[in-house]
Amino acid sequence: MKLARFLYSGKQQLGIVTEQHITPIPSTLCSGSMTELLCQLNELRPLLETIEESAHQALDLDQVTLLAPVPQPEKFIGVGLNYADHIAETGLQTPEFPTLFNKQSSCVTDPGAPIYRPNLSNKLDYEGELALVIGQYCRNVSVADAPRAIAGYTIVNDVSVRDWQIKSPTWTLGKSFDSHGPMGPWIVTSDSLEPHNLELRTWLNDELRQHSNTRHLIFNCYQLVATLSAVCTLKPGDVIATGTCSGVGVKMKPRGYMKPGDQVTIEIEGIGRLSNPVLQEPEGNSFIGSAPPVLNS
Repeated sequence: MKLARFLYSGKQQLGIVTEQHITPIPSTLCSGSMTELLCQLNELRPLLETIEESAHQALDLDQVTLLAPVPQPEKFIGVGLNYADHIAETGLQTPEFPTLFNKQSSCVTDPGAPIYRPNLSNKLDYEGELALVIGQYCRNVSVADAPRAIAGYTIVNDVSVRDWQIKSPTWTLGKSFDSHGPMGPWIVTSDSLEPHNLELRTWLNDELRQHSNTRHLIFNCYQLVATLSAVCTLKPGDVIATGTCSGVGVKMKPRGYMKPGDQVTIEIEGIGRLSNPVLQEPEGNSFIGSAPPVLNS
């Protein structure tokens, strides 16, 4: 099952995607956020399956604007150095423990929304990644039990500003610029997907830059949930991006950074495609007060 957030006639809604259509989930069934839907997923699944099968109120996907499935995760965690081929291109040692960092949730943006190259750097890079979405509160979960805590999977572009990434040993600054967390196009529920044998590809414009398979993850989805839940309570809607494979722009000769006018597209087998244009950050993008950020939806 594919669960999505979308905008239609000026109203944000939740829906179920089937092929080229999306069926709104009635507010009588779930009137809240995607996080609330994930909390109730096990109980609502039979009713959701009925909606999915009937699809009598389906809209064409080209009639709606898809939104990031989890717009404000409480925890948005990234994993570094989690594919052997990416480690090889960096020249670093294979870690014995997951390399974890935070992406601030304010970086999340929608499928099709612009990724902005910041005015203070031109070292803007892509990282195509499988991400898991937590569906139940959990703590001290074993690897064997971890699948029960995962609601589903989506695609994340772990956009990175490379010079700002190395300014801090935590990497957080270079991973958290506004608009640098494209997510979507929807969540594929965990009962519909085996996460550890999926083809992953990233294109910059028409050039295939990354191609791997999630079976090459060093620390798999279940191990990551077990590691993180040993430290902190994971909550519904928390997002863990599992790391990227080789082919990032910073390791190309010459460097293959993204620039305004580019289009970056990530495809993961069984999920779909996440595609975003690249624009230059507007001049004067600063504010103090109650105004919403300019760059994110």
